[in-house]
Formats: sequence, C-alpha cells, structure tokens
Amino acid sequence: MSYARVLCVGLIGVAGHLVEVEADLSSGLPAVVLTGLPDTALNEARDRVRAAMVNSGQEWPNRRITVNLLPAALPKHGSGYDLAIAAALLAGAGELPVTPLDGVALLGELGLDGAVRPIRGVLPMVAAAAQAGITRVIVPLDNAREATVVPGVTVRAVDSLRRLVDFVRGYDTLLDPRPAPPVPPYSGPDLADVAGQPTARYALEIAAAGGHHVALLGPPGAGKTMLAERLPSILPELDDDAALEVTALQSIAGVLPPDGRLIRRPPFQAPHHSASLAALVGGGTGLGRPGALSLAHRGVLFLDEAPEISRSTLQALRQPLESGRVLLSRARGTTEYPARAQLVIAANPCPCASPAGDQLCTCSPVARRRYLGKLSGPLLDRIDMKINFLPLTAVQLMSDSSPAEGSSVIAVRVARARAAAAERWVADGWRVNADVPGPRLRRPPWRLPVRDTGVLHTALDRGSLSARGVDRILRLAWTICDLDGRDRPGAEDVGEAYQLRMGDLLQLPAKSRT
Repeated sequence: MSYARVLCVGLIGVAGHLVEVEADLSSGLPAVVLTGLPDTALNEARDRVRAAMVNSGQEWPNRRITVNLLPAALPKHGSGYDLAIAAALLAGAGELPVTPLDGVALLGELGLDGAVRPIRGVLPMVAAAAQAGITRVIVPLDNAREATVVPGVTVRAVDSLRRLVDFVRGYDTLLDPRPAPPVPPYSGPDLADVAGQPTARYALEIAAAGGHHVALLGPPGAGKTMLAERLPSILPELDDDAALEVTALQSIAGVLPPDGRLIRRPPFQAPHHSASLAALVGGGTGLGRPGALSLAHRGVLFLDEAPEISRSTLQALRQPLESGRVLLSRARGTTEYPARAQLVIAANPCPCASPAGDQLCTCSPVARRRYLGKLSGPLLDRIDMKINFLPLTAVQLMSDSSPAEGSSVIAVRVARARAAAAERWVADGWRVNADVPGPRLRRPPWRLPVRDTGVLHTALDRGSLSARGVDRILRLAWTICDLDGRDRPGAEDVGEAYQLRMGDLLQLPAKSRT
C-alpha cells in the first residue's frame, strides 16, 4: 500500500479544525513534498520526521513522498502535525497497519531522537476533535492531563514515536494521563492588607459584582495598585464554560500550568507600561497570538501607570472593550480571540506624582492636562467608574485598629449579587450586569421611571454625559441594587452610580452591606 490517511487537528485562533494528513509514496526521484498551506515550522517537519523515524529504528522510504493536509485551503501552522505525518508515512510504506488509527486524532511534535514533545493548544484541538465526532486522541504525555478536560474523549499518551509504532503493531500499550495533583487553596493577596480608602474599596466591590471597568486616579502610595491586584480575590470561581474558554487561551499561549487542570480562578494580567500593541491586544507574525487582553478573558486586565503606555496601544482597546473580542487580520487569514475582560487602569494625576497630591505638586496646569490627556475621552467613556484617591493619613496607615474586611467576606456578597444578576438575565445568557446591552435596560420591563433617572436626563441634555455613559450608569445602578438585595434600583442607586461614573463619590453612602 502506497497511500495512507490519518487524522490531526489544526488551530486558527481558538477555533480548531479537523485535518486529514495524507501520505502518498510513488516511484521517482526521492523527495518530500508538503502541500496544504504549511507555514515555515510545518515545512521543516520533513527533516524532523525523517530523523525521528531513523532514530526510532524505522526505515525511511527512499521514494517520492507527497504529504497533503486537507482541507488544502486552510492555513496550517506549527509543529503539532509531526506525529500524524510520521504515522501516515509509515502506514503508506506498509510498515504499520492503518486500522488501529482509524478515527483517532494524533497530536504532537517530534524531536530528532524520536521523542514526542508537548505542543500548544491541545485543549482547543481536542475540543474541536470531539465536536467533529472523534472520540479517541493520542497526545504527548505532557499534554495528556490537559486533554482529559474535554468530556467524551478517550485520551491516551505517547512519549516517543517508537511507543506509537509498537502500539499499532500490538507490541506495547499507550500511556495513561498522569493523575492531577490536589488543588492548592487560594493564597493570593487579601483586601485586608489595604489601609484606608473605604470609598475605593466600596467601588471595587461594585466592580466585582457587576463586571464593570474602573479607573483609579490618585497620588502614588495611596493604594491603587494594591486594590487592583486584590480584585481577583473577591471574584467568584469560573463556571465550566468560562473555565474551558480561559484554559484554552492559556494553552494556545503556552502558559498553561504544568498540571494541565481547568483554570477556575479568574485570570489576572498586568503587562508593563512599555508593552507593545501586539503584546496587549494580540498579534505577531503569521496568524496572530493572543495578547494580554485575551489572556485576561473572564478575568482582570490591569494597566498600571496607564498614561505611560503608548497612546496608540491604549486606543486599540476601544473596540474590544465594546465587542468583547479581538479580530486580528493578516495576509494569511483572520484570527479571532475572545476578550471579555474587566479593565482596571491606574494613573497618577501628574508627571511629578507628589505623594501629597495637589498640595505640593510642581507641575504646571498644561503639564497636568497633557499627562492625563493621554487617556483619551473615547477610552474613558468606556470605563464605568472613576475613583479619585486621597493621600493616606498617618492615622489610616499606622493605626492599631482592627483591619478592614478581608476578601473572603466581600467575596460572599459579590457572589450573592452575581447570582441575582445571573438569575435575572438567564434567558438571555448574560452573566453579569456589564454584559447587558443598554437598549435592553431602557425598554420595558427593565426601564426605570423618569422620577428615578432625572439626573441622567439633565446630564444628557447638558452634554456632560454621553449616551454610552447613560447605559453604563444604568448597569451600575442594577449592580448596586443587587448588592443591597433589592429587586429594582431607585433614584438613590442611580444617583450613586452617577457619582461613581463622574468620579464625584468622595464618601461612603449612609448604608451598610454587612
């Protein structure tokens, strides 16, 4: 038999596609031709596969070899096809029976010594295979635990090409995935560590409950970074669907933890202010890779020292913040990544960044405007809340009084508020209030009476508030209502949301949520 076909899976973004790897061996001058839109790494597979076969004790067929990857019009990239190409060549040369590989997807990169090495994106690949009706996959041993996350698929692992050959010939067995280690308890930073700033803590609780974007503005050392880093500690764990999405993105980026288990904690990304546009929103050569925005999907993207970030890089966030996805168009095709992250930005009020705030600032009014002007109006319009920090006093920092509420206490209230919102919007599939389209909140049965939204009418008519701002205030009001355990927001909730939106909330409302 001079022809054989085995199955593999290719990735474009987070979307997997079943790929048929065909091998045809014919008479003629010895050569290897690889067709089906391979990239550079895949074109080099001919040398990797040849060395791996020879070093695994197999004979390289000295014939004209054509390897075709179907569908031919789909771009193929990466080294994950190596194992499938080797199996197809051996089967086409008559060295392996092809029957044991019928309906089995093979994934893995080959080293020159015949070892099967781990690859990126195994989780979305196996998920795509399952959607295509494939129930058995063979993956590298280091990726096996990750692949078992997909239900309904039997996962077996190999550590070398020789083991695969012996298995197909009936001489050996495949490996089982390694058992998962116990899940360690959460040990991240706690909100009890933050001194003072009760208003900012209150706003952060609202942001966590509704999935709202936040801008933290104030002098250095006031606690902006500490608060932002502790936002994930009060967010609930991800449900199954969200955990699969997050884990798949981490797998594609090659940053999945070695244990390969589902990521249940919301991710937290805090790129340096010198990060490039591609590092933030995604990109790179060929088909783009996910950036920090997509890696923060269903979690938090924290941009510290935001005015120091390139203006063009910040502007690139505007569209993904609205759509919840990143679309990267290249000559070789278009790649889409989910990007429904919660944005938190922090900024000093001026370049000198005096710890005392405005009292000892040495910057001119022009310098202050120019500095914060890097945060454009359209970008700030997409941020739900603006929180102005005051410098910490000695009493707040050095007091021996009992610490503020810890993350575990606040997380209970956040989870309760999110559960109320999820129950309200369950028929529409929205998870948090920030996901709800504005028109839905402005129409019956969710439209609030004019007596409760009068402040919004006035601000909109005066031009101090955009239509987008009105929608974001309404979402905030519903979140405040959920935290208070009420069915519908009133005028007090709308007024409080308006103050949070405009950065005017300087003291806590006269109510308790404990």
